[in-house]
Amino acid sequence: MNLTIYQVDAFTDQLFGGNPAAVCPLTKWLPTEIMQKLANENNLSETAFFVREGEHYNIRWFTPELEIDLAGHPTLAAAFVIFNILHHELPSIHFRSKSGSLYVHKKEDLFELDFPSRMPQPHPHHELALIEGINIQPQEVLKSRDFVLVYKNEAEVKKFIPDYEWLNKLDTLGIIVTAPGNDSDFVSRFFVPNSVIGEDPVTGSAHATLIPYWSKVLNKKTLFAKQVSRRGGQLWCEDKGERVAIAGKAVLYMKGEYFL
Repeated sequence: MNLTIYQVDAFTDQLFGGNPAAVCPLTKWLPTEIMQKLANENNLSETAFFVREGEHYNIRWFTPELEIDLAGHPTLAAAFVIFNILHHELPSIHFRSKSGSLYVHKKEDLFELDFPSRMPQPHPHHELALIEGINIQPQEVLKSRDFVLVYKNEAEVKKFIPDYEWLNKLDTLGIIVTAPGNDSDFVSRFFVPNSVIGEDPVTGSAHATLIPYWSKVLNKKTLFAKQVSRRGGQLWCEDKGERVAIAGKAVLYMKGEYFL
């Protein structure tokens, strides 16, 4: 069995920028074990698989180690493939996922994700692994799905150095590091303990948490964000109450085939 696979750089308009994701369109689901092995073989932060069912698409996301419930940049990458390569004619795509219904709207060269909002809540500072595993102590520690470490400026975020010997002791998918930006409303970086990923270049799902937080802090509904990883990425954001809009661009890097 041969299956087409695409690799798309998401949240960027330039090759080798943003966050690369693998996208595999399917006519029916493969066994979960096989999808997990393919994601591991791809060795990208996420691989998205989707199956069309009538007017919507069922989507699932896998890191090299496990299936996750929500992922932004591979959803944007999947939408890029559906709109630009599979020639989806409607202005929006309806995905169904483990996190419920997700929508992607095409607005010229932007792909806008409609995700559930995840406002972070204050979290005690006494997590020894967290305190020992970072070189600069934050002003505030919050948690939703991920830990959120809030710093006073962009320079501190860029100087952040994780010690995974300590952070791997944490029971969390990710650690978001964020601060007000120099030429953006806010910046962030995203780290993944217990994973081959290490630092994720651009993390759409993290912005489901960052958008409501910074919207409240800055008293703004629309925000421009940058993820200041080595590859970097840009995100146009909006707080819509129980939902958030996360928009970005994408570029096709590669098309290939799986031989199963």
